[in-house]
Amino acid sequence: MSKELIRLVNCTMAYDNETVLNSINLCVKDKEFLTLLGPSGCGKTTTLRIIGGFQKPTSGDVLFGGVRINDVPPHKRKINTVFQKYALFTHMNVFENVAFGLRIAKRPEKEIRERVSQALALVALKGFEKRSPSSLSGGQQQRVAIARAIVNRPQVLLLDEPLGALDLKLRKEMQHELKQIQQQVGITFIYVTHDQEEALTMSDTIVVMNQGNILQIGTPTEIYNEPKNAFVADFIGESNIIRGKMIRDKLVRFSNCDFECLDTGFAPNEDVDVVVRPEDVKIVEPSLGQLKGVVTSIIFKGVHYEMLVDTEDFQWMIHSTIPAPEGREIGMLLTPDDIHIMHIDKDNMPEGAEEAEE
Repeated sequence: MSKELIRLVNCTMAYDNETVLNSINLCVKDKEFLTLLGPSGCGKTTTLRIIGGFQKPTSGDVLFGGVRINDVPPHKRKINTVFQKYALFTHMNVFENVAFGLRIAKRPEKEIRERVSQALALVALKGFEKRSPSSLSGGQQQRVAIARAIVNRPQVLLLDEPLGALDLKLRKEMQHELKQIQQQVGITFIYVTHDQEEALTMSDTIVVMNQGNILQIGTPTEIYNEPKNAFVADFIGESNIIRGKMIRDKLVRFSNCDFECLDTGFAPNEDVDVVVRPEDVKIVEPSLGQLKGVVTSIIFKGVHYEMLVDTEDFQWMIHSTIPAPEGREIGMLLTPDDIHIMHIDKDNMPEGAEEAEE
């Protein structure tokens, strides 16, 4: 198991009496790819800046290797940052951009050439040494920024939405390249994004944030399959979220039907949120379904069809490779493994969250 590298302890950040971070606690392990994920204004970039030393928390401690570093300036931390705007020096060629930090540190010329060459090879830019940054594509500029950061051999690399300026195809390519680079250099990456797919694709650990709070920490699989509240379920992929009542352990009622589930630990007859992913709803003949509804919309998404289905009390989203035409009545079948039950979190309800009458 990887050892702990960074720990935030009860870190709060406030500006003019407005709390941006609300006493968060976070552990980052050595060689981990950890992603801070959430909507704009949730506190993820502030968290990154506190780790990097660009901001000092109003209260709480930042520990690096068990040592408090609240008062250590950015340039003295074993941490480098890649920003969304790569901030490359336009008057310098690629080689000099990457070598900049080593020259500031007054490293020997032979060492500089060796380390710059290694860094450029790692990001697939060998042979680009004499090119101007302005002659490079967005993806190539990003690679230069990463090479400039890793050439200094930091223990941690902070990345603040570095793919935001790239087009969709290039962004997807760079997601895989970033993960490969992280594994090759063997250092800790802390990545900030509001893009759920990026987080799921690259991360070892995802930290979901909202309104200055950490709502859930887990692996991509845990976050997707076992969200802790309606906000996480709604923010990570598409979800059907419907209000229900937990009759007893492993039995929930919603849409006037009782469903077996796998969840336990709820109070008898407790009001709950029920989450069903669109891909987990099985379309069957109306007579075979636990629920019945009418298809009101169908959109082809490339690998599946997205259908909206109206029942008496809820509009369901269903993903299926076999479409049902608009206007047709269908049955919907759910197995216990398709249903996930959550305690109601009124402080972090997603906008437009649906509620159903019991």
